[in-house]
Parts: sequence; C-alpha cells; structure tokens
Amino acid sequence: MNKERRIFIKKTGIVTSLIASQSLLSCVRSSNQSNLLERKKLGVALVGLGYYSTDLLAPALQLTKHCELKGIVTGSPEKISIWQERYDISDKNVYNYENMVLLANNDEIDVIYIVVPTGLHMKYAIKAAETGKHVWCEKPMALDVPQCKAIIDACSKNKVRLSIGYRVQHDPNMQEIISLTKEKKFGKVQAMYAGAGYAGGIGTGWRYQKALGGGALYDMGVYTINALRHASQMEPLAVVSATQTTTRPEAFAEVDETTEYVLEFERGVIGSGKTSVGEEINILQVSCEKGSYMLSPMQAYNGLKGERTDGIKIFTKVSNQQALQMDNDALAILNNQDVLVPGMDGLRDIRIVNAIQKSAKIGKRVAVPS
Repeated sequence: MNKERRIFIKKTGIVTSLIASQSLLSCVRSSNQSNLLERKKLGVALVGLGYYSTDLLAPALQLTKHCELKGIVTGSPEKISIWQERYDISDKNVYNYENMVLLANNDEIDVIYIVVPTGLHMKYAIKAAETGKHVWCEKPMALDVPQCKAIIDACSKNKVRLSIGYRVQHDPNMQEIISLTKEKKFGKVQAMYAGAGYAGGIGTGWRYQKALGGGALYDMGVYTINALRHASQMEPLAVVSATQTTTRPEAFAEVDETTEYVLEFERGVIGSGKTSVGEEINILQVSCEKGSYMLSPMQAYNGLKGERTDGIKIFTKVSNQQALQMDNDALAILNNQDVLVPGMDGLRDIRIVNAIQKSAKIGKRVAVPS
C-alpha cells in the first residue's frame, strides 16, 4: 500500500467517524424530542427553596397540566424531608448546589427552574444549561447585561430553551392591553405610567444586599419597565431622569427603597415609572390619541383587572398565574415553539435597569443602548 493511499484511508476514516458521531448525536436529540412529544408532562426541578418556590411555584405545579414537580436543588438539608413528604420527591431527585451537575443524567427532569437570589441567577442558570436541561429563570434575569448575555449564550451553546419568569405577561388581561396597543384601538400611544410596590417592613437577607440584587428596582421595578415596553410596543431611547431614595437608611444602606424614573420612547412618547418597597403602588395607565386603558392591579398574584375609556372592563379570571406561566412554557417546549418571554426580553429590561441606575447616580439623561 503506497503512502498516498494510507493517508487517504486514514483521512476518510476520520471523516466517517465524525459523520457517525454527528449522526448519533442527531439521533439522540431527535429521540429526546420524540420522548418529550410523547409525554404529557415535563419534569421540573426547582433550584432554591425560599418563599417563592415554597409558597407559590411548588403549589402551582400541582395545578399544571403540562409539567410537574419532580426534583429539588437546595443548600438547606433540613428542608429536604419536608419537601419529599409533601411532594413525593424521590431520593434520586434531590440535589445540592455542588452536585446539581448530575441532573444531566436524570431522565425524569426536563426543566430546571432557577429561583435563587438575582445575584446568583447567572451562576446557576449556566450550570443548569450545561446539564442539557431547559432553563426557566425567575425575573429579574440578572444584575447586568453581560450576565444576561452569558445566560443566553450558555443556553444557545447547549441547545436548550430559556424562558424568563414574567408571570404577568402570561396573564390574559396584560395580553389584552398589548392587543389594544397593537390594534391602535384608541389611536397611537401618547403617554404612560406604571407603578409597582408594596409597604414592606424592615427585614434582613439578600433583598437588602447590593451584590445579590436587592432593592426596589430589581425586585418590583422590572414589572413597571416590562409593562411600559409591552404596553407601548416600543423600546425606550433614553432615561430622561431618575432618582433612588430611602426613608429608612438603616435598612436600605446598600440598595434603593424607592426609584422613580422617566423614559423617552419614539415620537417623544414619555413613560414614567415608580417602584417602592415602602409604598403600595399597583397600576399601569396608557393614554392614547382617542382614549385610554389601564390595569389596577397590574402585577398582583391573584390576577389583573382594568378598564377602558369606552366603558369596557378588562377582566379575565385566572386561577393561578404561576401555573399558567409554567404550562405555557412547557407547551412551547413540547410543541417546539418559541417561548412567550425569551432571554432577550429579560436582557432588554436589565439594559434599562442599568441605565436608570446610571442616570440616578450622575443626575443626567442617559441613552439606553440598543
């Protein structure tokens, strides 16, 4: 056998092996998708067993039609037996933050839902994506744009779906507001206001820590930003002005208790917002050329409601927002469709959050990067 022939056989052998490997991976992916399509429910693992998982997501998962609670990831061993007994979670579906990489080998888990403090979202969303499981990340998506991009890139690299947990977008009443704008029912939007807040007491924990994403703007303010963007169907061009204040500096030494801001959209449309963890606010108002529409409350757990200037009420009852959100996201995976709230939507909100923070710090107008 001459030298040229040996080289040819060696090269073609390598190519054949590569093609075979790629074909095998393709078959595995197709098989996984087929298995998902054949199943009625997706298995969900909750990462972080704090208030939102305990009081809202876990109970909501008992009401869903297309997904179910199958696993937990926690750093609190004392919680494990309680969750296992309450939700019949097997030992093999219990993980901690260090060994959650082993979720990659668990066929009962299809989705990993990140419900840790905001400052830890990037770390654990990336870990989740690297297991090959789909990722649901609670809002707000992360602390800044680079962190959001890192989550998006990890999910894209590992070919998994990413959805951000904005339950309000799944509410049919918010969808009606969006439809009114799209259809120009009352003409073009001229001005908007969104407020979200609660009169909270002084506590401790991550919500008071800057590094972990505490403060009103991250916690409640993203609801107002997201509402203004979708209610106008426009992206803001700039933060005209912003202030971040507190009346309780002993608790809010690192983070904002209240944030107020003014956004400028296309055509000179102004969207004002206020968010606070020291004041009850819950409203979205949209003023147009020929009338207006509003929601109040605009982000309550027990459903949204509002009215239009033509006298028509905006109220479609929702049994459980979190269950609706998770079922919609599960169906998107099962049917191989786009999720309602993808990673880019979360990134756009954080882009505005960061611009508001900068404007409040320097006391000047700040352009929102495109």
